[in-house]
Amino acid sequence: MSTAAIPGAPLPVRTPGSRARGRHRRPERPEIPSGSPALLLAVPATAGPEARPIVDELLSIVRGEQPGIEIAAGYLADESGEAPTVADLLAMAAGNGAPPPVVVPLVPGPHGFLEELNAVAAAAGSGVTDPLGPHPLLAEAVHVRLSEAGLARADRARLFAIATSADGVVLTTVGGEDAAAAAGITGVLLAARLAVPVVAAALDVPGSVAAAVEHLKATGSERPALAPLVIGPEADSELLAAAAEETGCPSAAPLGAYPTVGQLIASTYLAVLPAPVEDPAEAEAAAEEPQPEQ
Repeated sequence: MSTAAIPGAPLPVRTPGSRARGRHRRPERPEIPSGSPALLLAVPATAGPEARPIVDELLSIVRGEQPGIEIAAGYLADESGEAPTVADLLAMAAGNGAPPPVVVPLVPGPHGFLEELNAVAAAAGSGVTDPLGPHPLLAEAVHVRLSEAGLARADRARLFAIATSADGVVLTTVGGEDAAAAAGITGVLLAARLAVPVVAAALDVPGSVAAAVEHLKATGSERPALAPLVIGPEADSELLAAAAEETGCPSAAPLGAYPTVGQLIASTYLAVLPAPVEDPAEAEAAAEEPQPEQ
């Protein structure tokens, strides 16, 4: 269990705009090297009406962020036979002679799903990346979900008070105590954004969320709120509802297909690709270019 309340910089706002010029221009999207493996997004759920819309939207976000990525989603299981499983897609790649896909688990931190996923991927000669978090982009996503629920300001200006805003947050996740410990790092980042104490707790550990709420109340919080650090498919929706009912605290929505989750999926994949081999001729030409005077 961890708490933090650190003042920080304003919430960044992602706005479209024309490409800037000169030394402060925005970085270009990295080019996907030819022959790179596909990205296999591993979903820790069966392919059902709750999971599929979120997954489909995240696939669309990733393709928009990085059009060169070949991406598909595989589910833990699919009783209907309408959606491929992780094992199906790994077997299909092997049968086509394609490089083993890079498997990215759709979880923000430690999760029991990862042990089974690693075993399935290893049998197919594929590797599994780390989970998507902890990461500042997850803290941003949680902040936005809290603001959408009226439980936090969209920015951190303190000129006006919001009567419904929380003065303490329980960051709820799934995956046991390991997941709660990892979520504590994102909790520190969230506390810096909100300037209120944040405590991490595991939805799947009985009494964990209630104990976190009591801790906040004992340290002075009068309006604690719950903030799910879950994307959606990895957590039973009944756990979220039960935690809110048990504690009597309002709760924000899960992260779902928030854009930064898609960005994290793409960046996690790109991080494990081998660095492109530089063409010696291009490197020599670049070295011979005149350098600007200081």
